[in-house]
Amino acid sequence: MQQSTKLVSHDHIIRRVLWRVLLLNLIVAFSKLAIGFATGAISIIADGLHSLIDGASNIIALVVQTIAARPPDEDHPYGHRRYEAIGTFIIGGFLLLTAWEVLKAAAGRLVRGGEPEVLTESFGVLLGTLVVNIIVVWYERQRGEQLQSPLLLADASHTLTDILVTCSVMGGLVLVKIGFSQADAITGLVIVLVIARMGWHIIAESINVLVDAAPLHAGDVSEIVEAIPPVEKVLRVRSRGGSDDMRVDLEVQVASEITADHADHIRDAIRTTVKQHFPSVREVEVGFAPHRGGTPDIALLARAAADGLGLSVHEITGVPGDAGLTLEMHVEVSRGISLAKAHEQVSALEESLRSRPEICEVITHIEPVNAHASPLTHSHTALHMRDRALELASSLYPDAQWHDGLIRLAPGGYALTMYCSLPGIVSVEEAHQIAEQVETRIRVDLPLIQRVTIHTEPAEIQPAD
Repeated sequence: MQQSTKLVSHDHIIRRVLWRVLLLNLIVAFSKLAIGFATGAISIIADGLHSLIDGASNIIALVVQTIAARPPDEDHPYGHRRYEAIGTFIIGGFLLLTAWEVLKAAAGRLVRGGEPEVLTESFGVLLGTLVVNIIVVWYERQRGEQLQSPLLLADASHTLTDILVTCSVMGGLVLVKIGFSQADAITGLVIVLVIARMGWHIIAESINVLVDAAPLHAGDVSEIVEAIPPVEKVLRVRSRGGSDDMRVDLEVQVASEITADHADHIRDAIRTTVKQHFPSVREVEVGFAPHRGGTPDIALLARAAADGLGLSVHEITGVPGDAGLTLEMHVEVSRGISLAKAHEQVSALEESLRSRPEICEVITHIEPVNAHASPLTHSHTALHMRDRALELASSLYPDAQWHDGLIRLAPGGYALTMYCSLPGIVSVEEAHQIAEQVETRIRVDLPLIQRVTIHTEPAEIQPAD
């Protein structure tokens, strides 16, 4: 909802800019046409037609922008932003049409001869419209860059040609005044080259969007995503869209033992990272391909099996032998349940793990939640990871109070304990979900932390010393 409101506001501002520019362009166009027809100067008439097409382009841009601002629907699941590319394409087409009309008029003047009447009023009108166009280009380009709107930037480029054309016209009239009668027609030919070049540039950019040319280099995206620890390899990168509406599709390879919940948080980390590096990206779709060919990650394998049964494991050790791998681990069960019930839960975990062909035996040590404790460590690396974990938690849930992080050595890495103070009205289910999401994100970003324990509590209650 917040994103939709933001888009509506963004598009409303663009339309407001276009209305202002339209009014100024019409004033400029009719002023040039009036003096052009009064004096018979082809270059001024061509300049006026060019400015009039500026106004027509603004009208097209307004219509297109209104359509492009519509939210996605059943027939347009990706939204209507492509209409903006169609609008820029039409603007480029108008530029080429203007170039053609000016070319015909200039060629006719060169063949038939003749020269325009040069009046002082002509220079006054052209100078006044030149100042207006400079203001329009500065304003429209500034707003186009702020709003990242290719439509505004294209229209500003269109108006920029108006400035160049007007300067050429004034120079040509000066030459006509001093006796070079063909300067008006030659100036018209220069205008043709300027307008045609700008029109083709705009058309080429809009075609790239319409044919789904990749706006981002696949290698740049892969390098960023592969730096995220759980991602083993980026298998495919596809991108499309304009400069303000890019969409990226990724397929990444991860360990086959990663759970769906873990994968969901890896996806969030990828989306956040890509959007941070490429602010114009609006949407990132991530697909996962399991890596089954290599040696399985025993720790991930054990955690995935335990998560599926609602258990927690730590201090996971694999001991190779002649018959296969013997897996040893500590399994945490809920406090207060009977030994028989705990044994039943852990036996199910052992059976699940023994079904793997590489595991021949599973040895478990049952303990109640939080019964195991290792000595605290105060190394620089450990404290940095602890602080980073607290920062990650705060970034995910800034309204919660994250504090008292403790980090201990554990086989293969570290064990982290931290506290989360939440409003007392928060449900147990919601508090558990918050803790799980933060735990998964910490494991994704800080793979050396093998075990994360989060104590959730009402905000008014502080943990005991």
